[in-house]
Amino acid sequence: MPKTREQKLNTIELLTREFKKAKSVVFANYQGLKVAKADELRKKMREANVDYVVTKKTLLSKAAKDAGVEIDAKALPGMIGVAFGLEDEIAPAKVLGDMAKTTPLQLVGGIFEGAPVGQEKVVALSKLPSKKELLGQVVGTMYAPVSAFVRAVEAIRKQKENAVV
Repeated sequence: MPKTREQKLNTIELLTREFKKAKSVVFANYQGLKVAKADELRKKMREANVDYVVTKKTLLSKAAKDAGVEIDAKALPGMIGVAFGLEDEIAPAKVLGDMAKTTPLQLVGGIFEGAPVGQEKVVALSKLPSKKELLGQVVGTMYAPVSAFVRAVEAIRKQKENAVV
């Protein structure tokens, strides 16, 4: 059943708001994705605080233009799902990239730092660690010298206790 004009306008308004508040946007061709996998994808998107919208390319183009983003959605292959990263810029690419490993889902492009990027860059970004993982690595690196010092002091203390007894 085709959408009414009012439904299309609501979709364009929703997408325009998403484009304006998103830190990053990733486009994926979801053609061939089974319903169970699509539900799993939506669940993972919610967990990562990523908004995921499936829409027609014409509505996507109009919404992007209204938000001040120039993209040619008609040039994107297949049926397009759009993931909007609200907190973590890499999260949309990461979640879609992980799903693409086991499903027919394909990353086809995106928008990072306000500029359109191609499939290669989105795929490369999807392979990066998440923001939480990167922060964990930084903290671990910062505390490594301190923990090594503590272990050394503890070893010296134990050595002196054993020597005294």
